[in-house]
Amino acid sequence: MNSFARLFSAVALAALVLPSLQAQTTAGADAAARPNSAIIPAPRPDERAKARTDVVLQRAKANPGPCDIVFIGDSITQGWENAGKNVWQKHYGGRKCLNFGVGGDRTQHVLWRFENGQLDGLKPKAAVLMIGTNNSNRDDNTEAEILQGVQAIVKQIRERLPETKVLVLGIFPRGQTFSAQRGKILQVNQALARLADGNMVHYLDFGSQLIESDGSIAKSVMPDFLHLSESGYEMWAQAMDGKLKELLER
Repeated sequence: MNSFARLFSAVALAALVLPSLQAQTTAGADAAARPNSAIIPAPRPDERAKARTDVVLQRAKANPGPCDIVFIGDSITQGWENAGKNVWQKHYGGRKCLNFGVGGDRTQHVLWRFENGQLDGLKPKAAVLMIGTNNSNRDDNTEAEILQGVQAIVKQIRERLPETKVLVLGIFPRGQTFSAQRGKILQVNQALARLADGNMVHYLDFGSQLIESDGSIAKSVMPDFLHLSESGYEMWAQAMDGKLKELLER
């Protein structure tokens, strides 16, 4: 190849590669410049969510002092009052437990609830946290942003409830079968496991129990491949049983 041919090839290659590199650099810069919405406390604007949030805040206000367990999360946690109500009664009916689940909530909404009194006056022995799946939708938040959102919640619980043991749950798998969103959740869960300190913060991930051997999720466990059925809540309760007994007996 003569000098002219080599020069022409180099110019052609640069014309192909440079736009891609520029696009990647721009995307990276945009991500770095964008504030992380997952850690900025925010209220829910829609009336239905606001009504449920008001119920949760009033529930906290009406139950000051000691209790056994508070459950903090989104619609999957709220579902203990619906599809999971019989399982709740079976496993937690004999204890004083409070459900602080709000359908559609993301990490930033839980942080807003904390700022507006949800934990004020409470003295639970344990707090069960399962949050983050709604942050994983599309490009709303990156894996790192979701992680920071959950970390911020755990930090707030520890500061506001210093005597409460925290059980952080791995975000449940979702979708009928393998997907990029599932991969996103798995990466977040791997990092969430590092929150456990063996003393005040513990971690439990039983997502593998919610899927079949081929990676699919059965409708008998998650009818819409996101929210649990009654049998799904039974699996959840049994998976936590040993760890919650340990935390409550300490």
